[in-house]
Amino acid sequence: MGFEQEAVSKLYAKAWCHRSSMQRDMTRGAHGESLALRQLCDHGALTPSQLAEFLRVSSGRVSTLLSSLEKKGYVTRTGDPDDRRVVRVAITDEGRAKAERDMDAMRDAVCWIFSQMGERRTREFVDLTCEFMTYMSICRPGEPRPTPEEIRKAFDEADD
Repeated sequence: MGFEQEAVSKLYAKAWCHRSSMQRDMTRGAHGESLALRQLCDHGALTPSQLAEFLRVSSGRVSTLLSSLEKKGYVTRTGDPDDRRVVRVAITDEGRAKAERDMDAMRDAVCWIFSQMGERRTREFVDLTCEFMTYMSICRPGEPRPTPEEIRKAFDEADD
């Protein structure tokens, strides 16, 4: 087994198969309330279908999610004045505050982890993660591997 296979096995075992409670919370948030609120903070009022596209979930999941967020007072749903068939979802002040609390809590947790790792290792980790994510952005399972030109272009765009 080459170092590549060994690295993939270790990555699967440690990072993807046996997730920590923080990773589970982040993953749950990626398909739930925290990310939905974050998207509404960043992009303003959206339609449910736009929100589903951002979250990469079904329209049924978004409908359930919006019902929950609306009951908690985090979002409002209103008809579009120009097209009654369109519903617009907007974040409330309470929803914005919740999104900010969630982001602050996650940022604080990650900062604590980085403080444990130290500055040099943290900087190396961030640099390597950025490199890894750039490669992941251009490499698709079952498709031909990117050419040197495609790789160079991806890294040039990542540096911008």
